[in-house]
Amino acid sequence: MKELYGSIEAGGTKFVLAVGNEDLEIIERHSIPTQSPTDTMPAVIDFFKKFPVQSIGLGCFGPIDLNKNSSTYGYITNTPKLDWHMYNIVGVLEKELAVPVAFTTDVNAACYGEFVAGAAQNLDSCVYYTIGTGVGAGAINKGTFIEGFSHPEIGHMTVNKAKGDFYEGNCPFHESCLEGFCAGPSIEKRTGKKGEELKEENPVWEMISFYLAQAIYNTTLFLSPKKIILGGGVMRQAHLLDQVKDKFQKMMNHYVEYPNIDEYLVLPSLGENSGTIGSLALAKEEKIRIHK
Repeated sequence: MKELYGSIEAGGTKFVLAVGNEDLEIIERHSIPTQSPTDTMPAVIDFFKKFPVQSIGLGCFGPIDLNKNSSTYGYITNTPKLDWHMYNIVGVLEKELAVPVAFTTDVNAACYGEFVAGAAQNLDSCVYYTIGTGVGAGAINKGTFIEGFSHPEIGHMTVNKAKGDFYEGNCPFHESCLEGFCAGPSIEKRTGKKGEELKEENPVWEMISFYLAQAIYNTTLFLSPKKIILGGGVMRQAHLLDQVKDKFQKMMNHYVEYPNIDEYLVLPSLGENSGTIGSLALAKEEKIRIHK
């Protein structure tokens, strides 16, 4: 019988729970709303108690503490979700379920899924952006997450404002950051409609693609990844990727050579399963690491 592993995508809106096997095949999936820890965590624990999982991969909204030498390793830290502020999510899971937990950001988990089984498979570097309720990115080089004293917050890079964009931004921390200008809530506040309700011709897409092209430009010059993947709800607009590609190429103006644009800048090949597959892969590796 194949060993089972657990996956948790802990997002700001919902927790997506899954169990899969050592071949990263998803066996069962369950979604619960993100409420307070008192409401959410018992449901998480009850779900996994039904399965003999060897370990769990947790991709979590943040900021989170990934420094294993820190007294608050495994905590959700300065999140605006006050109920979760300084919450020891890894500690609770390991205590209640008695299995090891591989801990990373939600977007790192999605990045890893595409790296091991998706659009960046067989490459040694990639960057994954999610553009949805917020904007975040995970980066891998030589098979390892790029991290320093903490995880990167690429979604809050400063960008130049688009001409004709009089929106002040949706980020409470920064005046001119990527997330504040192109995350889903900024689209709705500019137009009064959700992105999926807007036509391709709406001028807001020119602005959104301009901001995303800047992010791709900066990422290319900083990291030179072999592939950049754009996921999240905002990218479900069929026309948006081509607009980003066009603006990025004009910004770069042949300064550096990069892979063919249609192979370099892509959508996730795992669709909505990127984070789940990535978390299962991290769980499997955590179990192997512990038993070495």
